[in-house]
Amino acid sequence: MKKKSLVIVESPSKAKTINKYLGKDFIVEATVGHIKDLPKSKMNVDIENNFTATFGVIPGKENVIKNLKKIASSSDKVYIATDPDREGEAIASDIADEIVTKKDKIQRVLFNEITKTGIEKAMSSGRKIDENLVSAQVARRVMDRILGYKVSPFLWKTFYFGLSAGRVQSVALRIICEREEEIDNFKPKEYWSIDGLFSKPSGKSKPFRAKLFKINNDTLKFDGEKPCIENIDQAYKIMQDLRENKYKITDIQVKEVRRNAPAPFTTSVLQQTASSRLGFSPKKTMMLAQKLYEGIEGNKEEGLVGLITYMRTDSTRVSNEAVDSARGFIGENYGKEYLPDQPKEFKSKKKNAQDAHEAIRPTDVNRKPEDMKKLGKDLYSLYDLIWKRFVASQMSQAVLDQKTVIITAMSPRGSKNKYLFKATGSVLKFSGFLKVYEDNSEDNTDKPGSAESEDDITLIPADLNLNDFVKAVSLNQEQHYTNPPPRYTESSLIKQLDKLGIGRPSTFAAIVSTVINRMYVELKEKKLYATSLGKAVNKILSEHFRDVINANFTAQMETELDTIASGKSTYLKVMEDFYNPFNTDLTEADSVAAQIKKGLVEKTETECPECGKETGAKLEKKWSRNGQFLSCERFPKCKGALPLEMPTEKDLEMAKDVICDICNSPMTIKVGKYGKFYGCTNYPKCKGIKPVTLGIECPKCGKGEILNRKSKGGRFFYGCTKYPDCDFIANTLPVIQTCSNCGNNYLLKKSSKKDGDYLECPECKSRTEDQTVNENELSEKE
Repeated sequence: MKKKSLVIVESPSKAKTINKYLGKDFIVEATVGHIKDLPKSKMNVDIENNFTATFGVIPGKENVIKNLKKIASSSDKVYIATDPDREGEAIASDIADEIVTKKDKIQRVLFNEITKTGIEKAMSSGRKIDENLVSAQVARRVMDRILGYKVSPFLWKTFYFGLSAGRVQSVALRIICEREEEIDNFKPKEYWSIDGLFSKPSGKSKPFRAKLFKINNDTLKFDGEKPCIENIDQAYKIMQDLRENKYKITDIQVKEVRRNAPAPFTTSVLQQTASSRLGFSPKKTMMLAQKLYEGIEGNKEEGLVGLITYMRTDSTRVSNEAVDSARGFIGENYGKEYLPDQPKEFKSKKKNAQDAHEAIRPTDVNRKPEDMKKLGKDLYSLYDLIWKRFVASQMSQAVLDQKTVIITAMSPRGSKNKYLFKATGSVLKFSGFLKVYEDNSEDNTDKPGSAESEDDITLIPADLNLNDFVKAVSLNQEQHYTNPPPRYTESSLIKQLDKLGIGRPSTFAAIVSTVINRMYVELKEKKLYATSLGKAVNKILSEHFRDVINANFTAQMETELDTIASGKSTYLKVMEDFYNPFNTDLTEADSVAAQIKKGLVEKTETECPECGKETGAKLEKKWSRNGQFLSCERFPKCKGALPLEMPTEKDLEMAKDVICDICNSPMTIKVGKYGKFYGCTNYPKCKGIKPVTLGIECPKCGKGEILNRKSKGGRFFYGCTKYPDCDFIANTLPVIQTCSNCGNNYLLKKSSKKDGDYLECPECKSRTEDQTVNENELSEKE
């Protein structure tokens, strides 16, 4: 009887898809993730012995290993098909060590896509386990373990037990805190703009708007820097010059602008785009992408099939077969004019891109999004985004005619000043790739600076000619202030980490989730805010571990890990490059830990409620697991304490008519770890509590009220008081207002740098101007 071959993967769903293609001669089993790791009980790294790491079997995986060992012993060959990256290579090495005794029957295979073709190609291209890749992954894991196990106890000495530090997460926190400091220190600059509504004297064409952009030979700036219109006095003088004067078109320029299609997705760009367009967190995006990669039910003939290629990649490269398939699809479905003469190739913008895998793309371009709606809303939306981006990447350029009209004020009221207005408009001549994929890459709302663009796009009438006179229908002056740098979102933080060379495609989502889960950062309405704890921890780490917890060193370590993977350096060399500066910082920090702890205590003038009248003792700000609180300076002799955040007079007024449902006693507002709540005044005899709501009826069930909630992971969101009976949830404040487009019964408050404040329908995504004033928001801002 012919022996079967064993194929080992990490995921059961992946195993199910692969099994369908391989047939009866193969047994496909899953490890369900890692089988070995560094035990948590101690560091398990012998620094003195060349950083030797002792990995152990993860508790609960003994039976998995036993079962795989049994099957492997009676198998002809063992194909290890864990994920095609460094982490997957390390898992493959662990499997080989624990499960297979005869190493010569092991084949390492890489599934870039889980399709019939992809699997056949991988199974015929088996190789040995790459020990360089394994060493690079082990080095990453050991670096993380050393820093975490040595810096976390330092934080326990200075703050409180349970805090943690991480090699990459602490750098991400530093980046967020540095942006917070920029915002806090930002001083807005005043400037003014003047624009006019112009029309031809005949009045037959629609008026168009032009903006004053030049006075004499000075081109105005719209970021508060000179030359600009600095104040109302200057604006008023210019307006006086401009009134009751003639205006002449002195220049018309039309130029053809060509826009190139964007490259297919890398991991970080997919996470950024899915966040901005679909509202997905990086973690959610990767979870959905994993499902699309591992296998989804296709049509009846296909059954289970992987819909996209491997989703952890920093490469924009695409296989020749995929390019040919895309070009064939484009020519057949959109016409030859949408097909460039030569296939498009994209070079990576990153210096340290590994380029081990293709870009993220559909495994079959003929599997159109409209045929995949049965996937469900979220999976369909992500597949649609990936498919369109890939198809667009092989399409022709979009062609636009950009028209610029210059209007000169002709000797205004005897003024010696020369004023020039500019109107810019564009007309799409040929859609090219925009027929499939609308590219918003130019719309970068993460850039600080002015409140508006210098070149505002407007509709320019076609019948304007050089030397035509136009009349000013109206002239308007407007005051502006420069904006501070925007807070990071999950998306823009990943973009910054990627730009700095920090982290890898497999780690981006986890980095963001970790700083939120550790309570160092809060996510409010999709923006990242450093908490008081996060700011304090960052201050200590950036001051006392400045050599290692900084962007440059962390990026350098990523590059050095690459050199291990390529065989250009060794595990020992890179570990020494990491450990030597780290150990120097740690030794110095440990020597002043007691002083640092004292420095974190802040004196106040608030009298201790327990002993203050007798002793004159004051309260101090200290740290605990629940954040900062006020403690008597005589502790432990006196245990007087108060919460740091006390209810305001407005809070107490709100609680006047609130009665406890358990004992009918009056309730008062209290402050806990997750914010304000109503607590019974009969506490501790009665432990009745109620949430503090916003006074907005739930738009879904109509029975509960909306309240601002905070998850254990530090994310703020809006939910219904009737949960779990009502599962209404929103990331931004709901407003009870009917959508004029689709009739949905509520809208969501949103804002962006480009569009300002607006209301958006969660169903049809249509927008309307936000004219609401929310009392809760005002009180928060105050």
